[in-house]
Amino acid sequence: MAIGPDPRGALIALCRFGLGAKPGDLAAAAADPRGFLLEELRRPNVGRLENASLAPSNVALQALFADQQEKRMERERAMATEATRVSMTGPGAAMAAPGPAAPPQGADGKPKPQEPPVEQKLFRAEAMARFEKQASAPAGFVERLVAFWSNHFAVSVAKGQILRVAAGPFEREAIRPYALGRFADLLAAVESHPAMLYYLDNQRSIGPGSAAGRFAGKGLNENLAREILELHTLGVGGGYSQADVTALARIITGWSFAEAESEIGEPGGFVFKANWHEPGAPALLGKDYPQTGREQGAAALADIARHPATATHIATKLARHFIADAPPKPIVETLAKTFRDTEGDLSAVAEALIASDLAWSEPLAKIRTPDEYLMAVARATGVLPNDPGQYLNMLNAMGMPLWQPPGPNGYPDSLDAWASPEAMKLRLDVAWQMAQRLKDIGHPLSVLDTAAGLAASRETREAASRAESRPQALAILFMSPEFQRR
Repeated sequence: MAIGPDPRGALIALCRFGLGAKPGDLAAAAADPRGFLLEELRRPNVGRLENASLAPSNVALQALFADQQEKRMERERAMATEATRVSMTGPGAAMAAPGPAAPPQGADGKPKPQEPPVEQKLFRAEAMARFEKQASAPAGFVERLVAFWSNHFAVSVAKGQILRVAAGPFEREAIRPYALGRFADLLAAVESHPAMLYYLDNQRSIGPGSAAGRFAGKGLNENLAREILELHTLGVGGGYSQADVTALARIITGWSFAEAESEIGEPGGFVFKANWHEPGAPALLGKDYPQTGREQGAAALADIARHPATATHIATKLARHFIADAPPKPIVETLAKTFRDTEGDLSAVAEALIASDLAWSEPLAKIRTPDEYLMAVARATGVLPNDPGQYLNMLNAMGMPLWQPPGPNGYPDSLDAWASPEAMKLRLDVAWQMAQRLKDIGHPLSVLDTAAGLAASRETREAASRAESRPQALAILFMSPEFQRR
């Protein structure tokens, strides 16, 4: 452990591992940078997001189903009313359809504001809770880990209303409680969550030899099984074959969730459809799995979670995320060994990352993602918008819409992806927007002191000091290496 003030170590702790410094964080971290991170890591339930106003995924999905049903009924009533009108006035009247109904009015005679859709209200509430959690976190290391795992097990709201409602609860329910636990538990929670089952189409996968498959003639969907092996566990080159993909797809047939009209289970919750499950004991990665219903899939996932290739894949991704696009091989080997030796204890893996001297000596070669960048500004200035719309719009503008990665492999995690000329131009536009909106935050250089302290460069200080206006000085700071690099 470091003894005494260590300004560079404090910067590494809060930039490489965390989400940026809040007032006082650099001084606290400088006394013992590694201990500063370990203290956050070891706090009970530090990764959980407890908010009574946020609905569990099943309740949120039930609200969506009810809203969809109400809208269907409204359309049917409107069609019935129009049919009655036509029948009473004759076919010629159908040529002059009535215009749209006048919007409802309030007591003052003015139109009432239109109620936002259920999925929008739920999404925005989840987004705001996430932003608040990130902005207030002690160091932000655990929040970085949560975001890492959320991206590793990516789902996208672009899939439709169900995901727009379920993506936030998915992160709260399947990622946060397990981000510092055992990888096997995290994997089991993720792959059985309605958000993942819907995103990768497993709720439509029917075993060809099952009762439902023989009756309806519908078949297997391999999307979830393929991504479990390729992205979530073993990784490309992890030693699996197409036959293993098919075997795993058969093993997890019947893993689904109850939709609005489901005859089994509570709407919005996980269900195992036994009559959809493929019979037999397929061989996966050289091992036969006896037919035990849902437990067949649980046993397969538990074994894959402990596979040596999974340890290497996870270690490589973690090191790439926190250290460099081409991370030092000794760090990857240390993380993989820790993963294997502890049977996937993710807290132990995180502590091994902190313990590595290379993790503290390597230069800050990565660039913050748009999400991390907005949080660094919020933490340094102490200003977080009261409404999530501002940040959601900025994330969209910078190419990282919340919970909407381009594919199952998540958002890119390389320097090139976020540091291209076009990406930096968009980031400059956002920096200027934020600089213009920030008013009562003291002198711009005090923001730099909060973010980087003694580690701030002379060039950044001089550039901000020569600015022609306060917004310009802030924009310069927000585009400086101190705010961009991690």
